[in-house]
Amino acid sequence: MGLKPKVFKRQVLKTVEQTALSTGDAVHDAPTGDSSNSDGSSRRYFLIQATSVVGAAGAVGAAWPFVSYWSPSEKAKALGAPVKIDLSKLAPGEMLSPIVAWRGKPVFVVRRDADTLASLETDTEMLADPDSAVAEQQPDFAVNAWRSERKEYGIFLGVCTHLGCSPKYVVTDNFVETGQGGFFCPCHGSRFDMAGRVVKGVPAPSNLEVPPYRFESDTVVLIG
Repeated sequence: MGLKPKVFKRQVLKTVEQTALSTGDAVHDAPTGDSSNSDGSSRRYFLIQATSVVGAAGAVGAAWPFVSYWSPSEKAKALGAPVKIDLSKLAPGEMLSPIVAWRGKPVFVVRRDADTLASLETDTEMLADPDSAVAEQQPDFAVNAWRSERKEYGIFLGVCTHLGCSPKYVVTDNFVETGQGGFFCPCHGSRFDMAGRVVKGVPAPSNLEVPPYRFESDTVVLIG
């Protein structure tokens, strides 16, 4: 970070004074009697320079709060930074724990087994948006029955689209008819399947959001 305005101003004045001393343009009381035109001109030149430099320092000082205000804090940078997740120990049917956060929101990462993947393609009658028609809820690569880049891994922001509560992961029987698991929001009863797709007739208006991500390897994914 640069110098604070007061420190900067003191250093500028010190530099001007040292420069003046080295050239003979020191500030001093005018001698009694007649003084040469060269001495008067030199003094006037120095005063003009000093005034200009101090004015510039003052401008820097005035601008400092604005520059400081618009500079992102370390905390803000961290909130927006990508998050790397290791999936190597995540078994089929499990959700990653502890839950990580990206931009202040929890990220749900689930590994789905073969039976779950099959049901996501067939058990769609009870869903409000089975085809992920609301474009802003997922990247283009997640517009499919699994809402993911790789079928077995579901990655969602753990925030209910109703009022922002955090849904609970339900391994099985989130849907009585099929026995399928998913996510249940205890605040107002919204339900989502294992692809984060919302059920018809619940308070939540849309599917869970899928954040942008990419796989760096078979077991490492970068969120953001």
